Amino acid sequence: MFDTILLGLHNILRWVILLSLLYVLAKAWSAWKAKRTFTAGERKGALIMLISAHLTLLVGLYQWLFGRFGLITTSLPAGTELMKDKFYRFFWIEHPFGMVVAITLITIAYSTVKKGTQRAGLGAKVFWLLLVALVVLYFTIPWPWRVAIGRPLFPGA
Repeated sequence: MFDTILLGLHNILRWVILLSLLYVLAKAWSAWKAKRTFTAGERKGALIMLISAHLTLLVGLYQWLFGRFGLITTSLPAGTELMKDKFYRFFWIEHPFGMVVAITLITIAYSTVKKGTQRAGLGAKVFWLLLVALVVLYFTIPWPWRVAIGRPLFPGA
């Protein structure tokens, strides 16, 4: 039951991250092109993005270790090699690694947004950091159309 609740929270937070990332990405583009500093509202959007990303990371780390298919609670089926099994390779290696990379980029981008209150011209850096984070997120989220690893778009769907 607890794992199901955490998995649902993890899924919902994905949407908070993606929406806030798209918002901050658009605002970074705007700041870059206008050569201006970040506004208080833009900083709050970036903070929401950062908090949701870090919270999702914590929930994801719990799931990765102790969840239904966690490293500690599950062993590979007999005769299965980790790197040859698409499901376990994705959820034990690719997904966690990609998410840590994306959240690191989001954290660096947020730090840059905070600095952007004093210096104009940091919009380009934030834009590129978040664009790369978005691409990494896209390829390491288990979208429903991905065979063998797909998950529903929303919990319970």
